[in-house]
Amino acid sequence: MRFLHTPRPIRYLFTVCYACGTELPAEFVITRSAECPTCGKPVRVCKNCEFYEPGAHWDCRETVPEQVVDKERSNFCDYFRANRKTSGDSDHSAAARSKARADFDALFS
Repeated sequence: MRFLHTPRPIRYLFTVCYACGTELPAEFVITRSAECPTCGKPVRVCKNCEFYEPGAHWDCRETVPEQVVDKERSNFCDYFRANRKTSGDSDHSAAARSKARADFDALFS
């Protein structure tokens, strides 16, 4: 059997820890007390939520009834949805951000 085009690679969903960048697989159960196995930071936090957006009202795209002040602390938000990424998404780790910033700064020096 011949393919007319090359089949796409399978892409897996995962959540990335906001603190250390560890990939947590889709089957990782995110409860209020869940912690990243690498750094020990809580996983069910605003910064790991699909709706987290700095600059939006209370940094959330959902219409939350009250503000969550500490975005890195576990909370009881009913709107929480893990920010899922696929294996083909770009890397948003601290190293990638700093390299991008250095490349940008190099343009103007």
